[in-house]
Amino acid sequence: MKIKHQLAIFNALTRLLVILILWLMLPILVENVVYHHINNTLLEKKKKFIEHLNQEEINDFIENPGDSTETFSEFSTLHSEFLVLSRVPIQPHQKKTTFSNEYRKIEGEESEYRILQHHFTYEHQDYQLEIGSSLSEVNDLTFVIKLFIIIVFVVILFMTFLADTFYIEYLLKPFYKIIDTKIRRVNEPETFDHTPIKAASRDFRELDFVLNQMMDRIAEVFKKEKQFISNVSHELLTPIALLKNKLENLLQNESLDDNAVDKIAGSLRTLDMLKKIINNLLLISRIDNNQYEANEEINLQEIVSDLQEDLQDRIEDKEIQFENRMYNSFVFTGNKTLIHILIYNLVTNAIKYNKPKGRIVVEDGFDQQHYFISVKDSGIGMDESQLEKIFSRFARISSDQEGQGLGLAIAKSIASFHHIDITVESKLGEGTAFKLWFQKAN
Repeated sequence: MKIKHQLAIFNALTRLLVILILWLMLPILVENVVYHHINNTLLEKKKKFIEHLNQEEINDFIENPGDSTETFSEFSTLHSEFLVLSRVPIQPHQKKTTFSNEYRKIEGEESEYRILQHHFTYEHQDYQLEIGSSLSEVNDLTFVIKLFIIIVFVVILFMTFLADTFYIEYLLKPFYKIIDTKIRRVNEPETFDHTPIKAASRDFRELDFVLNQMMDRIAEVFKKEKQFISNVSHELLTPIALLKNKLENLLQNESLDDNAVDKIAGSLRTLDMLKKIINNLLLISRIDNNQYEANEEINLQEIVSDLQEDLQDRIEDKEIQFENRMYNSFVFTGNKTLIHILIYNLVTNAIKYNKPKGRIVVEDGFDQQHYFISVKDSGIGMDESQLEKIFSRFARISSDQEGQGLGLAIAKSIASFHHIDITVESKLGEGTAFKLWFQKAN
């Protein structure tokens, strides 16, 4: 998941958590505000009632003053409010004024009320005053408020999520541009683009600057390494040639016994192997330094046919069945010698690591408008650990086989030089398939 999506989701989840907390607290907040307002209203009504109260009014309210249980009740037409005055003795330590929510039945209709209970004494007589205000409308209003607020919260959450997504996309645009233009498309330090990236954020400008500096240092190190390999290889070829010439002259001496001849012959084979390694390193160095021209028209079908003829003896020695399924006449521009080496190394590897009486299939085709060549064998195959280092220099699939471990490193360098992608699939004990992917189908 990209960082912009992670940030947007994190912000959305944070807001969702805040909304959830507010939603849980909303009933308490609404009740406090509403009940505070109702309580103040009831206290005002109680105050007015007590201020204008006299014995005559009490006698009017309570028709039978001798009956201590007699009460007087008054309620509005819509039953939204009521007032009850009763003769009730005041208990010790009883609060003078209290508020409560109770259900009351008035004329057969039961509703919930916010009730103020006030105990007072008037002319040595204890009274209880109850003033109630209906909560039905308040509950309806509270539900509407909750519904409205949750809708507003959802809209805000959605809008802020979109805003965060687009804003984060805008902020991270230089970051993705750095990845795309300065990292992903760079195969070699020499092709690195040093053009500064325009960014509103100072962090990305600093990242771009540091990345340019780092690539400059890497390019310098690569250049020195390639030059060193080239120089050392050239310098080593001369003493090797001299040693080989002296050993070959020694072999002409008839006074040498068979043991000495065998040792000299072994030394010559070692020198030949060393010379081959140096020539391969020189080849890689020259390819990496772009010292080859790439202006020849190459027909891959012809190259595979020529290779089949050249390697026929080695194929027959291992009784391998070679199938040439090159049916497309694909022509592209490059270096014919290097392409020949590339395919030669893949085919010789397929022969070397194949089983006796095995099979090699070389075929071509098109996949999503891209031309490819596949070299598949039925050999020993490779596991994941071997596949990870298969294109490294001096890496060998099996210690039992001859070779210096430079064939596939050379193949990788040639493929990169021609902008060819090379992929490999392999299963241990079943075989290996190399594929060369060309950029465009001509």
